Amino acid sequence: MLTRIDHIGIACFDLDRTVEFYRATYGFEVYHSEVNEEQGVREAMLRINGTSDGGASYLQLLEPTREDSAVGKWLAKNGEGVHHIAFGTEDVDQDAAAVRDKGVRVLYDEPRTGSMGSRITFLHPKDCHGVLTELVTSRAEH
Repeated sequence: MLTRIDHIGIACFDLDRTVEFYRATYGFEVYHSEVNEEQGVREAMLRINGTSDGGASYLQLLEPTREDSAVGKWLAKNGEGVHHIAFGTEDVDQDAAAVRDKGVRVLYDEPRTGSMGSRITFLHPKDCHGVLTELVTSRAEH
């Protein structure tokens, strides 16, 4: 069962400049940052608030580390902006199977490792009214 909006992913050309914009404009601070080699991105998670299920809501800023990454290709085609929306779930495997059974294409056969050790998968945007949708099971309370 989906429990919250976990994060909104925003693709950017310059992570440091984009982080500074959100800090200076809204007061958001970096909660976590990492490089995800598998996905070819450098990212910063800006925590917006906590939630009653022990999770939180974030803005995820994504800068590609290579042009051939999914985010790199997306930026080349679309420019900076909202890349995806992610819903938190207690069980990404179960919820991915449930939406697959309803005819929605799930992009990964098995969930992968995402930010902060989470388990993630994506749903095809053509099956979600043009929105790339991520399902996230957080590793631990954050």
